[in-house]
Amino acid sequence: MLLLAGEGSSWLRDLKLLHCLERIFFGQKGYTGAKVKMAIFDTGIRANHPHFRNIKERTNWTNEDTLNDNLGHGTFVAGVIAGVDAECLGFAPDTEIYAFRVFTDAQVSYTSWFLDAFNYAIMTNMDVLNLSIGGPDYLDLPFVEKVWEITANNIIMVSAIGNDGPLYGTLNNPADQSDVIGVGGIDYSDHIASFSSRGMSTWEMPHGYGRVKPDVVAYGRDIMGSKISTGCKSLSGTSVASPVVAGMVCLLVSVIPESARKDTLNPASMKQALVEGAAKLAGPNMYEQGAGRVDLLESYEILKNYQPHASIFPSILDYTDCPYSWPFCRQPLYAGAMPVIFNATILNGMGVIGYVESPPTWHPSDEVGNLLSIHFTYSNVIWPWTGYLALHMQIKEEGAQFSGEIGGNVTLRVYSPPYLGEKDLRISTCVLQLKLKIVPTPPRSKRVLWDQFHSIKYPPGYIPRDSLDVRNDILDWHGDHLHTNFHIMFNMLRDAGYYVETLGSPLTCFDALRYGTLLLVDLEEEYFQEEIEKLRDDVLNSGLGLVVFSDWYNVDTMVKMRFFDDNTRSWWTPVTGGANVPALNDLLAPFGIAFGDKILNGDFSINGEQSRYASGTDIVRFPRGGYVHKFPFLDSSESGATQNVLRNPDMTMADSPILGLVEVGEGRVVVYGDSNCLDSSHMVTNCYWLLRKMLDFTGGNIRDPVLFSSSVKQNSPLYMDDNQLPSRRTDVNFSTYSAVLGKELICGSDSVFEIWGTKGYSLQVRGTNRRLPGYSMTNPRRGLNSTVKASNLKHFELTLENRSDSMGNRYLGMFYGDELDMPVLVASHWLVPAIIAATGLVVFLSFWRIRQKRRRRRKGSSSGRYSNL
Repeated sequence: MLLLAGEGSSWLRDLKLLHCLERIFFGQKGYTGAKVKMAIFDTGIRANHPHFRNIKERTNWTNEDTLNDNLGHGTFVAGVIAGVDAECLGFAPDTEIYAFRVFTDAQVSYTSWFLDAFNYAIMTNMDVLNLSIGGPDYLDLPFVEKVWEITANNIIMVSAIGNDGPLYGTLNNPADQSDVIGVGGIDYSDHIASFSSRGMSTWEMPHGYGRVKPDVVAYGRDIMGSKISTGCKSLSGTSVASPVVAGMVCLLVSVIPESARKDTLNPASMKQALVEGAAKLAGPNMYEQGAGRVDLLESYEILKNYQPHASIFPSILDYTDCPYSWPFCRQPLYAGAMPVIFNATILNGMGVIGYVESPPTWHPSDEVGNLLSIHFTYSNVIWPWTGYLALHMQIKEEGAQFSGEIGGNVTLRVYSPPYLGEKDLRISTCVLQLKLKIVPTPPRSKRVLWDQFHSIKYPPGYIPRDSLDVRNDILDWHGDHLHTNFHIMFNMLRDAGYYVETLGSPLTCFDALRYGTLLLVDLEEEYFQEEIEKLRDDVLNSGLGLVVFSDWYNVDTMVKMRFFDDNTRSWWTPVTGGANVPALNDLLAPFGIAFGDKILNGDFSINGEQSRYASGTDIVRFPRGGYVHKFPFLDSSESGATQNVLRNPDMTMADSPILGLVEVGEGRVVVYGDSNCLDSSHMVTNCYWLLRKMLDFTGGNIRDPVLFSSSVKQNSPLYMDDNQLPSRRTDVNFSTYSAVLGKELICGSDSVFEIWGTKGYSLQVRGTNRRLPGYSMTNPRRGLNSTVKASNLKHFELTLENRSDSMGNRYLGMFYGDELDMPVLVASHWLVPAIIAATGLVVFLSFWRIRQKRRRRRKGSSSGRYSNL
């Protein structure tokens, strides 16, 4: 995680001066890292290096027969921590260095090597462990669980957060673990370094919300450290920032007398000292800087008088503190919304294991605070040293017109077993302060619901990148969340006046009457049949708008993208494409829409707006009467799409349909074949302008004259036979990665509270279950404040009608603003009851006639007057 950088500047001298002053301060007090055992897991170190006075042991865990560092990475890291050379002075020169060589000269390592080395670190009672490496696989369970074991054995682990910035959702493991001190990088202007990975953590997605990471940031640009043999050099990266913090930790450990260290110091208490002493920076948000820049002297003052206790990090959620509290400060709360989830970390300095005594409690500061309803999910058992506390916040129905602020505290009592020699439980009360902004419920047309539930990412499966032009990042691992790699899009929508909520449960778990548009972007998951049926009804009968951004899907290309993983000794093959097109086609089938399996690349322009189509797919089905935009692109699917396609004179560019807009029933649908123009991970050009026009149409029926030009109107349908549509892979077990296949449909804790643990809004009981208790029924056409009786709402019973049926064609005008050619869902609200009534009458008469025949046998012809009935 090192980035080469230039040397020599005034702030480098200032930093060396600062280090000297801190070293003098701690040195005068006798704190120099003495008797602190520092484990450095890296590329090793050379014996008798002149910059180190206390190399205690060197061990090699690789398959190479050497203890030396031939790359320079491990030596540099050790120099930042404990170097004695005046030109590249370390923080704690008397620290005992234990060099664990876990990387080869070719920068290769295996999980098994780390596991062996971790075991030795535990056996030799290390105090601090620095890991200036990492990766995205937080589900490498042998590694992750061994890190838990490391910290459970009271070893303080410091790790680099990663060099995948400025992208969001790019935290590296193990720095993203709550029991590890994750370190990001800043420059000397206190700006987040461009290379420093950003949060939030993605362990919890798609069904929850990520934690705040990094924990702290430290200087990581142009830092001086030791060369392999002698001399100094300057490097940049979070690999540099991590040993800066590790060196500070060694100094802080030496503050505590050796006999009392294990009683006071542990991974939680050290993190408490660092985050509570950190200086919050003015510009970055919490998912960029964590608690802020480490402050060695402030942390020293906290640790000097430390008493074991539990705390919550972050300890404050303030909607008025922007940009630090982004994204929460960007969108206020309002009644009727999906719960807003804030995921905080519980730090338990009282013991390696702790317990939550009773459920957390919300204490509003005044009567207005009772408008806030909070449900909590949390760790009942806190181990090792840390747990989580998630707040699921909703505004009650009586707050639908409220505008203002709500304040108060959430409290949580934690206890741990007595320490050695103690008799009583250790008990602590944690406090989380809340200051929230509330606004009246916005109009339906401005409310957008983002589908997170149907997103699958790496790990655990091989989910390939969305843009096949990207060579250095083969996996889709950034979370695909509004607040990770789609954070710029989220900010744009807020600036445009839209309110964007997140759905982490199936599509049966939201009330369509509340939203103008459902936004589906880059989705890899399958769909329950109930979801398909409900969405069909939501669009046709409830006026819900639907916007879909797809991505490439080509089985032949996926097969060519497989590779052999040396670490797991197995072949890895993509389980789906950039998007799960076969599943999307099932979802869109009721509207006569389908995507194909081409992989299209090229530049195009709409109304002067230049855009890049990067590994997108084509539209192969679309109904007559809709509007379809086509552009000439290269199709790289036949080339395998694993290499850049170079155009030659023999290659032709055919017009391919990529954008379609149509009105269906009471709703409107827009589909587009590429999501890379919304995803900030590998974006070439953005298409935010296009998204705004789509939402104007789906939410408010505002038609852009260019997008709805008569020249692109479909006079005949696009159609492809079923057997030509993209098919699912049969050689992979998709259910391993799916939350749908083989699973039960259930609404999770990110749904509105009233339907937690249910199947959601049933299609069969629309009249009652759709309306939440205590909420008025809103007429989508009249606006938010108009209420009508449920019986007055227009509702169609749905039947599937063949396209060639003349009766079906007669009903087209009732469903679509323009004449369409597609499988039609027709209204039969009078016909079905009439048939049922007639059938019932025939059955009744049949039973009556049988009864009369029996009576005639007993009473002769007295009932003959009824014979004409």
